[in-house]
Amino acid sequence: MQDMTEGSLFSHLWRYALPLLLANWLQLAYNAADSMIAGRFIGKEALAAEGIAAPVMNLVILAISGLCIGASIFMSERFGAKDMVSFRKALSAVLKAGVLMSLLIAVPGILLTPLILRLLSVPAEIFAITALYLRITFIGVPFTFIYNALASAMKSVGDSKRPLRFLAVCSVLNIILDLILLGVFRLGITASALTTVIAQAFSAFLAARCILREMPQLVPQNDEWRTDTKLLKRVMNYGVPSALQQAVQPIGKILIQGQVNLLGVSTIAAFNAVSRIDSFALIPEQGIASAISTCIAQNRGAGKPDRIRRGFATGIAMEFGYGIFIGLVTVLLGSTAVALFVKGSGTAEVIAEGTAYLSVMALIYCLPGFTNGFQGYCRGVGRIPVTILCTFIQISIRTLGTYLLAPKMGIRGIAAASGVGWSAMLLFEVPYVLLHMKRLEKSIRTPE
Repeated sequence: MQDMTEGSLFSHLWRYALPLLLANWLQLAYNAADSMIAGRFIGKEALAAEGIAAPVMNLVILAISGLCIGASIFMSERFGAKDMVSFRKALSAVLKAGVLMSLLIAVPGILLTPLILRLLSVPAEIFAITALYLRITFIGVPFTFIYNALASAMKSVGDSKRPLRFLAVCSVLNIILDLILLGVFRLGITASALTTVIAQAFSAFLAARCILREMPQLVPQNDEWRTDTKLLKRVMNYGVPSALQQAVQPIGKILIQGQVNLLGVSTIAAFNAVSRIDSFALIPEQGIASAISTCIAQNRGAGKPDRIRRGFATGIAMEFGYGIFIGLVTVLLGSTAVALFVKGSGTAEVIAEGTAYLSVMALIYCLPGFTNGFQGYCRGVGRIPVTILCTFIQISIRTLGTYLLAPKMGIRGIAAASGVGWSAMLLFEVPYVLLHMKRLEKSIRTPE
């Protein structure tokens, strides 16, 4: 456990964020492994199919994980206030509500897959394999929720190392299964989807076993499994808005994918590849933001406004430094990274399209770092509705920009639209957070 209400803020943020970003990188690694191996062993059609399915599944997974993120803010506050009974009751409420929600999403998703793909204007030549891949991945939704809920409980008490270990094991498992089933036995896109589901299920198992054996203080007791309606309402006040905020982004990405689908299979394949690369690039910024949220929530629960202000400033400085670093890396290695995702017919065209996209993104990677940092502050102080509004502003302008710029600029226009959306988001976030911080310091006057 890591109590962020005392000690060096930079040390706390770094120690918390590093395992978290490594864990997220590993989670992306086994998703990217599917795309790389599918693209190289099956072809660009499989790469395109997985690219189309990705935003649909991200919508589902992020909405569910958003519930966990919001609840984790409440649990972090309870941990900071040393109220472990409410902490355990909150975890119980999240588990019961989330399992039901994930089942209510997965079953209709499987049944409605053809309709979803028709709405996305999926090309006829890849419609069948995309539908197969998407239906299988829907099966893994409940496992994804269980892992996220349990990992959020661990992160609420400052433990981001154990989730890293779980994802490391599952990433290796996923890649090994991919290489065997696709590379050796050539089982096609069905195997690519199944290996992801297997890895998700195993990560949920590892998280559950760890909490039961190594962190019994987090396990709800018999009477704590009973539904406390007042507490459940408080948890949902954090969790539901956070779930909505997480869902807004992938809805926009689905609309953007619809525009990408009109640009041809090579561009679809390239966009899938660079979207994976984008995710690897942006995950550390999200990890730092999560550290900011936990730090602020714990110190809010402990009544320490000065540490809230200094923790936020430290986190923003970390976001800026990383944004500069990843931009330089993208300039140097962008085309090499794209080439990892495809082999065979059409490779040169896919690499050229992907490199064009990344040449624009390298210039603006600082912007999402700042937006993530400000979002982290808003989540930490419980202002989750503000994060929904900011995300809506960003994705709306980004989507509109994509539809205006992509027909004229191609894939470069999609990247440019992202920068415009992040800039608009900051125009709202910066003054709001600065004003809220002043009000918070006046309302909490507890010296350290």
